[in-house]
Amino acid sequence: MGRTLGLLFVLGLFALSSCKKSESPNSAEVKDISPKSAYAMLIVESESCIYCKQLEKDLKTDSNLQRAVEGVDVFRVLAESNARVRYKLEGREGETTEEELARALNVRAYPHIIFYDAEGNVILRIPGYVPPKTLACTVNYIKNEI
Repeated sequence: MGRTLGLLFVLGLFALSSCKKSESPNSAEVKDISPKSAYAMLIVESESCIYCKQLEKDLKTDSNLQRAVEGVDVFRVLAESNARVRYKLEGREGETTEEELARALNVRAYPHIIFYDAEGNVILRIPGYVPPKTLACTVNYIKNEI
């Protein structure tokens, strides 16, 4: 009986540990999403989002989209992550978790793409997936300021 309870306790701890929220490989490290270029594109993703995975694939394989994002800082945050992130967005600067940042930005659809300038002023938000051709046109629109 005691062994059975001990085994159940260990299995319960294992189950709880596997349900923890995602963290960065080095949890002491802080990801900085403050733009270094004139413009930045922040992609807020969710672990279970198939469209987020498709967007990641598009950014790696579509040559028009790759050319469009040249000179634009591209950042990603995971809405379920406890990883620390330093930001400069919407007139605020600070440090928080990726999850809290997604909540503060009122993200409700994934992927959620936010374009912003070097001062952190949000230029455009796109809630949801857009095809590579449309996204490339959008990035060019942002970069050329027309």
